[in-house]
Amino acid sequence: MGKVTGFMDYKRRDRSYAPVADRVRHYKEFVLELSDEELRQQGARCMDCGIPYCHQGCPVNNIIPDWNDLVYRDNWREALDVLHSTNNFPEFTGRVCPAPCEAACTLNITEQPVTIKTIECAIVDRGWREGWITPRIAKRRSGKRIAVVGSGPAGLSAAQQLVRAGHAVTIYEKNAKLGGLLRYGIPDFKLEKHFIDRRMSQMRAEGVEFRSNTNVGIDVTMNELLDIYDAIVLAGGSEVPRDMPVDGRDEADGVHYAMRFLGQQNRRVSGEDIADNQPILATDKHVVVIGGGDTGSDCVGTSIRQGAASVTQLEIMPKPPEQEDKATTWPHWPMKLRTSTSHQEGVERDWSVSTRSIRHENGKVAALDLVRVGWEAGEDGRMAMREIPDSGFELKADLVLLAMGFVNPVHEGMVEALGLDLDPRGNVAANTEDYKTSHEKIFAAGDMRRGQSLVVWAIHEGRRCARAVDLHLMGESNLPG
Repeated sequence: MGKVTGFMDYKRRDRSYAPVADRVRHYKEFVLELSDEELRQQGARCMDCGIPYCHQGCPVNNIIPDWNDLVYRDNWREALDVLHSTNNFPEFTGRVCPAPCEAACTLNITEQPVTIKTIECAIVDRGWREGWITPRIAKRRSGKRIAVVGSGPAGLSAAQQLVRAGHAVTIYEKNAKLGGLLRYGIPDFKLEKHFIDRRMSQMRAEGVEFRSNTNVGIDVTMNELLDIYDAIVLAGGSEVPRDMPVDGRDEADGVHYAMRFLGQQNRRVSGEDIADNQPILATDKHVVVIGGGDTGSDCVGTSIRQGAASVTQLEIMPKPPEQEDKATTWPHWPMKLRTSTSHQEGVERDWSVSTRSIRHENGKVAALDLVRVGWEAGEDGRMAMREIPDSGFELKADLVLLAMGFVNPVHEGMVEALGLDLDPRGNVAANTEDYKTSHEKIFAAGDMRRGQSLVVWAIHEGRRCARAVDLHLMGESNLPG
């Protein structure tokens, strides 16, 4: 590395944030960036550790030590090339990825990992500012036509790789605008949508054709696509949300799935019409978010910005430890308490809580009947939940948001029409070698294939699937695996 003693000479520094009182007044990003000199020092902290476990931690296998060193040496242009060699959209992952690479960093043994995510984001942002990122147009065309269904991170990365390999690529998206989860699931205060639009412009110049407002399986059939295209990539999301079938669930107005709530707000911010006849707003309401993951956290931040009277987030699992046991977890992703910027803006969090029923008054949700639960290992070693006697309590609620994850992609329409094989969890069955479904011309990648996951995993799968499609059509491929 450029500075062998960098990890001893410089302390870890990361991006900071605008004050809570300021940032909750808008939906824009509120990150305060490091200076170029501070970024060079953070790059210098990357150790010559022999085995870079950060590679293992990063789903797209970013070549992290190399671009850390290049930033330290002030060679930003080459750092951008190295970064793009494994990741089509580092401006997305540099903002919304939970950074498993940092958990795997050797310096994380002492809780001082290299600020990998911040450096990654700074590299690509500088690349755009300097005009280094331009369309990469294929020199030759293969004559093959490929349809990509879904414009989330998996579909976008697959499409960009395939068009750069010389194929004619068309992306089909059911919504009015492109981006999938990136546009309609992630709040603007975490990812402003002009970053997506900028990449769309690059991809259009490279030759990708976009068809929005087209729901495959409804507006156009899979058989019609099979007649037109040489291959089809299914890259839709895992969109069937996990429900909470308790008494009062269907009778109480005011209980909604998180993605419906988040999608509506993203449409408001962008000026897009909300087709839903039932606007969901947290203004002046006591909001309860059920589910302790990232989606629940996004609901918290959005509710606060909408002016909720109070926000409470419930999780059925026990409260994670403040600090993981490094000896048993590193370099793997640890189970530990994570506090997001939205949590810091004002929320009550509670763990080991289960919902018994939803109480409603005049047809509207009024309160939740809750109980505390414990978890014990059964004879088979699996953890089993039990209610703690005499621990029931009630929580006032005017709006309940269900953020408990997703079970599988939508089967109605294109999946059922072709009778594609499914895995035991209801995802489209395909392996990680050829990404091919039970239909010879159809491939699957991202959440459609692996289930609910991270943006960075979707990008990885899209890239790998693109190589598999290229190999299938051409008999060989120069796309990275």
